[in-house]
Amino acid sequence: MKIIRTALFLSLLINSLVSLAQSPAEKLKTIFQDKNRQILVAAHRGDWRNSPENSLQALYNSISKGFDIMELDVKMSKDSQMVVMHDNTIDRTTNAKGKVGDYTLAELKKFRLRNGLGRVTENQIPTMREMMLAAKGKILINVDKGNDHLDLVFKVLRETSTTDQAIVNVGDDMPYEELKAKNTIPQDAYLMVVVNVKNKDMQSIINGYAANKKAIVQPIFDTDTLTNLKVVKAMNGKPLIWLNSLWPSLNGGHDDDRAVEKNEKEESWGWLINYHPVILQTDRPTDLLIYLRSRGLHK
Repeated sequence: MKIIRTALFLSLLINSLVSLAQSPAEKLKTIFQDKNRQILVAAHRGDWRNSPENSLQALYNSISKGFDIMELDVKMSKDSQMVVMHDNTIDRTTNAKGKVGDYTLAELKKFRLRNGLGRVTENQIPTMREMMLAAKGKILINVDKGNDHLDLVFKVLRETSTTDQAIVNVGDDMPYEELKAKNTIPQDAYLMVVVNVKNKDMQSIINGYAANKKAIVQPIFDTDTLTNLKVVKAMNGKPLIWLNSLWPSLNGGHDDDRAVEKNEKEESWGWLINYHPVILQTDRPTDLLIYLRSRGLHK
């Protein structure tokens, strides 16, 4: 009887914790409202060190490991289907060769993805629709490289009812007014623009997106001595800031390898945190989670 009571208690406790956990949509909404924000961790191409990049397995791993966001890349197939692939060709990541756009979806599904070591796996190339349905209610998604087909990207989000848990990249140095002139942007869409800190029009681009209450700015910079970095710090999260720790040319040398390989976490992730990001994108999501939690910056 005691064992039964204990099991029942644990079951109720787990169900209670699950019910209290924020949904991805709530988590995204919260960062636009909460002044005492936690920093969200975005896994670049998913958990690619332990599964093929941009795969369903990379998504499942990202969910199970507690990452907040999975970044994925989209391309269009010959028959106008949005598939998840970083490169314009499938040479590097699959057991076949050629341009993504030269194959139909049915043809692409015959190929198999390679893992991080280059070995062929049983994983297929997923569609964006498959990824969004698998992510629904479980993890936020950042959709990258779809800026030439934003109509199709938003269509998939709408049809899978996942617009509220996706951040859509709209291109590099793209003025907001130009974006709206070229595309029909849903009012409920979360947008992100990449801005090179060296761009002389950086301030005006940022100001344009500041008017959108669901926009995020991603500054990139290859050196940490640029005068314009003062502009980034002065933003103080208005609009919200996403920073990359992926490789040195995106963060002035304050990158993942410096944090992990050189064990200089304060000079890399710590340095970036001083610029008030609400999201950090990384190729070392597990290590970054541990670091942020040690500083009380992630639950």
